[in-house]
Amino acid sequence: MNQSTYRPLPSRLSRFDWNDLKYFLAVARTGTIRGAAIKLVTNHATVSRRITALEDATRARLFDRAKSGLALTQLGEDLFPIAERIEDEIASAARLIAGRDSLPSGAIYVSMPPFLAFSSVTGDLALFGKLHPEIDVHLGFTNTVVRLDHREADISIRYAQTVEDDVYGRKLVDCRKAVYCTPEYAAQIQDNAGIGLHFIGWNEPEEATSASWIRKSDYPKASLRFRCFEVAPQVAMALEGVGMTMLPCFVGDRIQGLVRPPYQGTIADRKLWLLLHGDLRKTARIRLLLDFLQERICSRRAEFAGELVTLSE
Repeated sequence: MNQSTYRPLPSRLSRFDWNDLKYFLAVARTGTIRGAAIKLVTNHATVSRRITALEDATRARLFDRAKSGLALTQLGEDLFPIAERIEDEIASAARLIAGRDSLPSGAIYVSMPPFLAFSSVTGDLALFGKLHPEIDVHLGFTNTVVRLDHREADISIRYAQTVEDDVYGRKLVDCRKAVYCTPEYAAQIQDNAGIGLHFIGWNEPEEATSASWIRKSDYPKASLRFRCFEVAPQVAMALEGVGMTMLPCFVGDRIQGLVRPPYQGTIADRKLWLLLHGDLRKTARIRLLLDFLQERICSRRAEFAGELVTLSE
């Protein structure tokens, strides 16, 4: 470095911790200390302490308290785009380093929606771990679309119609869904479009008695009962016999105690995708897992298409 152009940091910034910028960005994006703690999977005290340390280093406030939460001061607004550029550069450096890794060992961080825990995909991941003990697979279950460009995960297994992110993707299989309930509940079903039956709802308004997905089903006259915005409680309520639930076939067909009731067919649903940032395609352990999952899942297309169970009539 040319000594004539070198300018040391002001002494007050000698305690500046670049890692604190991720806490600053999380608070700026969520508007609260609590929201930032949830996003970063840490606690309220840690976020508050790191923000205080950053403000001490800059000798200025970065946030003002507002009715809606924390609002950026003028300095905070000026710092925000710079912090985002630093975040992008650090993520790029991490991808570059990971992309040069030619040894099939180390950790792989996989993100997937929680309901896939009920599917055979978790069995595939478990088998991969047994076959490759030198590779540690870390599973993160979330309904949030992770930022692969920010290394929030190495691989994302996504259940979606389309993928528009700037990522490298492999569409694996087309999936179908069907209605499930207990055998006892199924025994009372008649060929009357669902009159007198109940569906377990998702997040429909409290006053709603039906929904568009019910009207498009083979039981359009069934009504809503209960609301559960996750598959696990949906399944639990269905197993208690309170009503029917709509599930992907590759999930519903595996749950003991649930059956597909009569007078219905399967419905086209979403697709299963394997996604990663393009910079990681040449990483040995990543490529190994991608190829393994693609081969295993694609070999079971009938399972995901709901063709392994014959519907009652």
